[in-house]
Amino acid sequence: MLGNFDWKVVTDNIPFLWQGMQITLLLTVIAILGGIFLGTLLALSRLSGFKPLSFVAGTYVNFFRSMPLILVIFWFYFLVPLLLGRPVGGFYSVLIAFVLFEAAYYCEIIRAGIQSVREGQVHSGQALGFTYAQNMRYIVLPQAFRNMIPILLTQAIILFQDTSLVYVVGVKDFLVSADLIANRENRVLEMFTIAAAVYFVLCLSGSLFIKRLQRNYVQ
Repeated sequence: MLGNFDWKVVTDNIPFLWQGMQITLLLTVIAILGGIFLGTLLALSRLSGFKPLSFVAGTYVNFFRSMPLILVIFWFYFLVPLLLGRPVGGFYSVLIAFVLFEAAYYCEIIRAGIQSVREGQVHSGQALGFTYAQNMRYIVLPQAFRNMIPILLTQAIILFQDTSLVYVVGVKDFLVSADLIANRENRVLEMFTIAAAVYFVLCLSGSLFIKRLQRNYVQ
């Protein structure tokens, strides 16, 4: 079967595949940054002593963590244009969906990271006269994020894999680009084998990097 593998159809379409990969990487990076930013705000809200704020943040997290991602993508693909009264395009719809969805997971990661900081560190900041915001900014959050780096990167790999779900709304990411070439050239084996190999190499490389980080942290 591999003797009939047509490498030329792969090499000839590298520019088209790279365009799709750029969409995948762009969506991944923006969703990570947006998810971490919103997730940090949610984590601080959940840890807040102000009960209504903590309740709202907790409800948000529990809601999105209970929903399948593909359903959230469909939601925002059809809902955002209705709310704005005009089409916004598939990319921006899925981007909003990914940021809001990932924020719920990053919230729990960041909340656990904040709680992992020793209480003595917090008391030290208070003894120096820091306000709550200053304590979080200069003492708690830097240590928390350092502790969270491996699991944040693990979530980033999961997010990179999940971006393939955008095919349901027609966004031309890497996987959709491979599918379009496979159907156009009638070379399904070649394109989906290459797509699988690319995902495998990138995700495996990320996982090995995370393991190396964890070993360094232990040392």
